[in-house]
Amino acid sequence: MSFAGPSLGSGVRRGAFEFGKTHVVRPKGRHQATIVWLHGLGDNGSSWSQILETLPLPNIKWICPTAPTRPITLFGGFPSTAWFDVGDLSEDSPDDVEGLDAAAAHVANLLSTEPADIKLGIGGFSMGAATSLYSATCFIHGKYGIGNPYPANLSAVVGLSGWLPCSKTLKDKIEGQEEAARRAASLPILLCHGKGDDVVPYKFGEKSSLALSSNGFQNSTFKSYNGLGHYTIPEEMEDVCAWLTSKLGLDGRPT
Repeated sequence: MSFAGPSLGSGVRRGAFEFGKTHVVRPKGRHQATIVWLHGLGDNGSSWSQILETLPLPNIKWICPTAPTRPITLFGGFPSTAWFDVGDLSEDSPDDVEGLDAAAAHVANLLSTEPADIKLGIGGFSMGAATSLYSATCFIHGKYGIGNPYPANLSAVVGLSGWLPCSKTLKDKIEGQEEAARRAASLPILLCHGKGDDVVPYKFGEKSSLALSSNGFQNSTFKSYNGLGHYTIPEEMEDVCAWLTSKLGLDGRPT
């Protein structure tokens, strides 16, 4: 399957790791929105760009970067493409804030050159979904975890089969912050998770959704899929398409 547009760049360095190739799927109709889509652990931007190219969303430009190759604690230090380090897929596992910040900054940088009238979004699968949701909290808070200002103005965030990093500190980022609370209340977020997921357990998605809704994210939606494992299916992608079309106000016309 061919890409609707060339690959961009052979590598962008952020911090200690070098990001891989970025693949772009250009809109087939009037350009209304740009979404950076982030792959899962061990994957690359190319595979998701081929899926996204087939979706009936002619008004969206998709940017599909590739994560750096880095040693992964979960794999005993064996290297893999990953947006951040993962030590253990448990609720008590410490978050790699430095890695998350670097990934979120890379995504924001990819969005920084988009025209002012274009709506911006971030989505992803598994670890990519976690990075997307972390980016959402940076947008809400107005700054990265280390305190530097977060520059992107997000209009939609999608997370498939993922989880919300740093969920325990989310309340502190919003409580007493009027602007953060306003952004949290209005930012559209879609979480989707399969009940048969044996990699990122369904309860992770469920608890992430609860963490968002209980902290004032009034425009967040959680969809579950019976029997779905750690992958996507047409039904799920159809829901994503309908949700994006609605929340971003896309006209849906191919020309």
